Amino acid sequence: MNLMLFVVVLITAVALVVAALGIARLISPRTFNRQKGEAYECGIPTRGTSWMQFKVGYYLFAILFLMFDVETVLLFPWALTVRDLGAAGLISISFFIVILVLGLAYAWKKGALEWK
Repeated sequence: MNLMLFVVVLITAVALVVAALGIARLISPRTFNRQKGEAYECGIPTRGTSWMQFKVGYYLFAILFLMFDVETVLLFPWALTVRDLGAAGLISISFFIVILVLGLAYAWKKGALEWK
């Protein structure tokens, strides 16, 4: 029974993806021009090439910000249900915060939070 359900779900998923791609292909615009392919930034035409290299520190800082931001957002639902969760909830969130602090300490030790 479980195998049959899995096959039905798999076939349904594949059919939905194929249908979505087919519909998108049918209703997508067919006209292409060079101007639409250019980089657009605030209505100001770009000067020179639009391919620039950025320091990897910017990307690393942004990823760390997003990671800690998402983890902080995950604390809000826990704070709302802390009374219902009891000791198990406190232990699990303590483990979560310890991992978060270890990640922050590792990033700090590696110098990922310093602007150079």
